[in-house]
Amino acid sequence: MWEIFVAVILGLVEGLTEFAPVSSTGHMIIVDDLWLNSKELFGSEVANAFKVVIQLGSILAVVVLFWGRFMDLLGLRKLKGTSAVDGPKLNLLQVIVGLLPAGVLGLLFEDYIDEHLFTMKTVIVGLFLGAFLMIAADKFRPRLTAETVDQITYKQAFGVGLIQCLSLWPGFSRSGSTISGGVLLGMSYRAASDFTFIMAVPIMAGASLLKIVKYWEFFTPEVLPFFIAGFISAFIFALFCIRFFLILINKVKLTPFAIYRIVLAVVLLFIIW
Repeated sequence: MWEIFVAVILGLVEGLTEFAPVSSTGHMIIVDDLWLNSKELFGSEVANAFKVVIQLGSILAVVVLFWGRFMDLLGLRKLKGTSAVDGPKLNLLQVIVGLLPAGVLGLLFEDYIDEHLFTMKTVIVGLFLGAFLMIAADKFRPRLTAETVDQITYKQAFGVGLIQCLSLWPGFSRSGSTISGGVLLGMSYRAASDFTFIMAVPIMAGASLLKIVKYWEFFTPEVLPFFIAGFISAFIFALFCIRFFLILINKVKLTPFAIYRIVLAVVLLFIIW
């Protein structure tokens, strides 16, 4: 039963933090490495495979919530109930343009990042720097040019893609970097958030599939209940978190999340002091 408890709690942490601009990596360090220590259950390789599985749960939540949008992007069904019906519309090429910079860098430096950058110190640096970027986005945001995700230009999509490269540094936060970048490029908070979630699915799914291949031998019947419990937990909590975040972001902007990140970074500093 302990392993199921661990799976549910880690799934909860993944679901609540993966798409909020607060760094899921930082929270995993606190909850897993400093408390639950999932590596002691089945070994470090299974623990790494488990984190891939719960990330897939979070990805599935985005697919469910943005199902109509993804069907429209793939040309399988027209999107209804938005300005995209009669006006400009986000297209698949714009998403690809946004994915390319971080996707290419991620493939080139994946092993280096995994081996050298996933440390407590680098995560703390990422938390601080990401917080400063988010505060800057609130303070220096320019004139609004894209109220909805359908009004995003190719230039804005590519700009967000470039800024997303910052999220390859652990602790920086993918959503924190892309939402901040989108706002600094003239998007509304909601448009930047929607674009962030849409881009997250292919880039995270691709990275997860590569890691599944890497850890495939550790997907054994013995650990299946552990994996399933974590997947379901991450999926459920990500559903609620994304819905709540999309309502909240227009009201509170990014600075409260930045302050939270700074507090979290200070806590981690005290832990390693």
